[in-house]
Amino acid sequence: MIENPAYPSRKKAFVNGKIYTVNENQPYAESVVVYQNKIIFVGNNDETKYIIDRSTEVIDLKGKLMLPGFIDCHTHFINGGFHLTGLDLSKTKSTAEFISILKLFVESHKGKWITGGNWNHEAWETKALPFKEMIDDFTKETPVFIERLDKHMGLANSLALKFAGITKDTPDPEGGLIERHPVTGLPTGIIKDNAMPLIYSKIPPPSEDEMYNAGLAALNEARRNGITSIQDITYPKDFFTYQMLEKNNQLTCRIYTRLPIASYKNLVDAGIRFNFGSDKIKVGSLKAFSDGSLGAGTAWFFDPYLDDNNNFGLPNDILIDGRLEQWALDADRNKLQLSIHAIGDKANAAIIDLVYKIERLNPKWDRRFRIEHAQHLRREDILRLAELNVIVSAQPYHLVDDGTWAEKKIGTERIKEAYSFKSFLDAGVKLCFGSDWTVAPLNAILGIHAAVTRETIDGKNQNGWIPEQKISVEEAIKGYTINGAYAAFEENIKGTIESGKLADLVVLSDDILSIEAEKIKDVKVEMTVFDGEINYRA
Repeated sequence: MIENPAYPSRKKAFVNGKIYTVNENQPYAESVVVYQNKIIFVGNNDETKYIIDRSTEVIDLKGKLMLPGFIDCHTHFINGGFHLTGLDLSKTKSTAEFISILKLFVESHKGKWITGGNWNHEAWETKALPFKEMIDDFTKETPVFIERLDKHMGLANSLALKFAGITKDTPDPEGGLIERHPVTGLPTGIIKDNAMPLIYSKIPPPSEDEMYNAGLAALNEARRNGITSIQDITYPKDFFTYQMLEKNNQLTCRIYTRLPIASYKNLVDAGIRFNFGSDKIKVGSLKAFSDGSLGAGTAWFFDPYLDDNNNFGLPNDILIDGRLEQWALDADRNKLQLSIHAIGDKANAAIIDLVYKIERLNPKWDRRFRIEHAQHLRREDILRLAELNVIVSAQPYHLVDDGTWAEKKIGTERIKEAYSFKSFLDAGVKLCFGSDWTVAPLNAILGIHAAVTRETIDGKNQNGWIPEQKISVEEAIKGYTINGAYAAFEENIKGTIESGKLADLVVLSDDILSIEAEKIKDVKVEMTVFDGEINYRA
């Protein structure tokens, strides 16, 4: 036999486990045998004895639960790597704590742009948005633009506003908002959605080395959490970093890239179609935005926000001016997959209308159109999703936070349509799950717990927030495995544990299929197997 030097020739046998394969034809097994980067056998311990030889490495699972490696269907992966080593305001519980942590960080980074942050004003005692005067006195020489955790708004200090040329007279760009003081008209420092590039354009880009190190940090976090594949919102510098990591044999997670839709012609001109690439890096999928977020007050609704009767949200400029439709039709005609962010019910309805138009005008193909988030939908639009075979890519952990404050934004009745996981599944919609890291932790176990229990972070919804939308543990696991593979045209190579598929596996500390649901959040990853190699042990 000619051996591939990229892989060890030694077989590995994982025995004495409870293996939930997510394969309907063989749901459970006791052992899995791996050779090089593929699964070659799934069965019971007695059968495995005939495959094991002296050269086989035998790993005793000691009854632990093994699952297919987790697939996170929505990440900002390189940004997550920067977050791990940068400013983290995500756990602040008050304005005082927010200011204190930021001030300490500024002291060691004076004169350099301060970005990142991930703050959440809904977790503070005031529930009010921050403003530039809160931070100006200790950032006079340091430009600051720190994002809310949803990435749909950020706080700029006066120096950053000055660099960006944002003044009282700067007009709001289409699909964006520069928040202003109601009396003076001066910018408060809060910049939303399509106004954010006014500041982004002034921030120096990170170096190649910084990008590479952020990639390594993100990969380490993925291994630690049993994530063996991610579906990323990818920008050109990210894509270059992934190529370098693969070239250096350091890419320990499969990357399904989704490039900004505005650059789709680059793929068309290069002759690239959906699902192109190696089993490590894929291209051929595109990402677009139709609206903002609920927390930023920019998700687009049919009815106004309860806490601001003049606000219906902010539809993205490319949706309003027709570019999204034009690009989507052409990209789909060239067999590029589309995945479009939609949060509010009006945004979701508009995207479903767009899918109808694509179906009517373009040749039929296995397009697997995706709506990212699909947070608030009317019942009739859920049925339309099913009719059109649109995939919903949702983030269960978001409801852990949103459930503590979302009702005050849109009211008791409309909130019943939030995160309608069971309704999606009952209607026959394919549902895949992700984190939206760094908006939420890169942790599928926490996502499974959220989908199954719908408990909120404030402890006030112990029976679940909108409990009728709870789903089973098995359904949640599918969202992080085979359904995620399907959403990337990869269900034939991963997402279940069966012979011939890639050897991406995860072993958990406890059996999430049998323990009490509320205990799932405490379960840890004990082992991660990627491409046939064990690359993490607790």
